[in-house]
Amino acid sequence: MALTDSQLLRYARNILLADVDIKGQEALLAANVLVVGVGGLGSPIVQYLAAAGIGALTLADADYVDETNLQRQIIHTQDTVGQLKVNSAAQWVHQLNSDVSVEVISENVTSVNAKRLVANADVVVVGSDNFSSRYLLNETCYRLNTPLVSAAAIGLSGQLTSFDFRQESSACFACVYPDGQDDQVSCATAGVLGPVVGTMGSLAALEVLKIIVGFGAPLFGQLLTWDAKSLEFQKFNYAKNTACPVCHSVKA
Repeated sequence: MALTDSQLLRYARNILLADVDIKGQEALLAANVLVVGVGGLGSPIVQYLAAAGIGALTLADADYVDETNLQRQIIHTQDTVGQLKVNSAAQWVHQLNSDVSVEVISENVTSVNAKRLVANADVVVVGSDNFSSRYLLNETCYRLNTPLVSAAAIGLSGQLTSFDFRQESSACFACVYPDGQDDQVSCATAGVLGPVVGTMGSLAALEVLKIIVGFGAPLFGQLLTWDAKSLEFQKFNYAKNTACPVCHSVKA
């Protein structure tokens, strides 16, 4: 679908980039992205995807806005304390960009709804604070050949990687994190600075844009780590684990 005059103006700074151009912007407007977790990481993810012109966002989170969230979850405000986070985030998106349609899912990701949530997504990006939902999304995205972006942050550090499940050779989240436990340290117990989740969430949004438009080198097979104290980034290569219970099996 051709861009309108209003869209050509709105997304002019995207379109001026040779890596995006008009075709790339059209791809963004035609895309559907599932964002799981609309907290510290999910806030900048949703904000930058909406600003970039992602045509459809599906936001999944069962949590409510709490006053302690406002230190870092910048999509929420004092006026939305007590509301579902997905509703608060949807309000923000609607105020920013009427081009973007938003579906809100006020549920945690479970074995019952995971396939339904992922089925229509071009890319899934997860910023939730538990391993159980990440493992479930990983397996679901693998089965449905849907690219997955995984961002994490705690304290003064962050991690980011992506999985291209359109490629049979792709490793998966369980290859990289085989033993994650939900009773490990969390932001609620260890703390985290707002700019840390802001940085990792912004990078996750960039990964989504790169995957949809098809420019640059997404973090397929690479884990990016960031130390906020030193502002140092490092990359580590990884490969499919031949003993992985998820991606070593044959897809149904």
